[in-house]
Amino acid sequence: MIIEIDQNSGFCFGVVNAIEKAEETLAKDKTLYCIGDIVHNNIEVDRLKDQGLKTINHDEFGKLSNAKVLFRAHGEPPLSYSKAKENNIEIIDASCPVVLNLQKRIKKTYLELKKKEGQILIYGKKGHAEVNGLVGQTEGEAIVIEFIEDLKEVDFEKPITLFSQTTKTISGFKEITDVLKLKCQNKLNINDTICRKVSNRMPNIREFAKKHDVIIFVSGMKSSNGKLLFDVCKQENSQSYFVSHPDEVEMTWFTEAKSVGISGATSTPSWLMEQILENIKLEIK
Repeated sequence: MIIEIDQNSGFCFGVVNAIEKAEETLAKDKTLYCIGDIVHNNIEVDRLKDQGLKTINHDEFGKLSNAKVLFRAHGEPPLSYSKAKENNIEIIDASCPVVLNLQKRIKKTYLELKKKEGQILIYGKKGHAEVNGLVGQTEGEAIVIEFIEDLKEVDFEKPITLFSQTTKTISGFKEITDVLKLKCQNKLNINDTICRKVSNRMPNIREFAKKHDVIIFVSGMKSSNGKLLFDVCKQENSQSYFVSHPDEVEMTWFTEAKSVGISGATSTPSWLMEQILENIKLEIK
């Protein structure tokens, strides 16, 4: 039986950078705080926890002082930076460069549109860490559009500028832009800010799922990217299985399989997929 790991799967650059910065800091210090899970994968979070990484929320961060805090790849709003300065917190900034660039663009646009009573829309998941950081660049005034129905909050007679959370789908973004083009009665400025390194995983995983008899998709339950990519796998290959831990793999899935593909989300560590591959190899011998 052929067993192959999807070479296009696993951590994106932003997550790799965040984990490397965490490990470098923990090699010198016993404790490092992180606002929210460094990555949406419990096994990787637990691994770093054993090294001294402590996950906190924003309320706990606000009460912290004289400590080191890692800002994960999702980015943070301006308030987090000012709070860190106020409380003598050393920031280990692992914000993804793509996200940081988007934050700067949104802030610049917000200041320009404010004079014209314009509106900034962000296509993204409400409450998502990256989206919270983006909205923070507009003093909380940006309108988050998660579904078409959310457009009811928009005043179509005013100028509109649209951005997107970096990890959203191109197809979903197009649906929003198509409606805006029909409804907008004033100036409309559309900015496709989706990260292609992430969005391209969708067509890649479609092809990968077609190649194999069985697909093992490895992801944390909290990962929205994982849920999305697994749905794509399932569309192309009904013998696709979602697992978060090596123990969840069942050997009965491979009874008639000649090839098995192992893939994962942008938050799935490569070592975890490799461990699952080795476990399967041992079992089928």
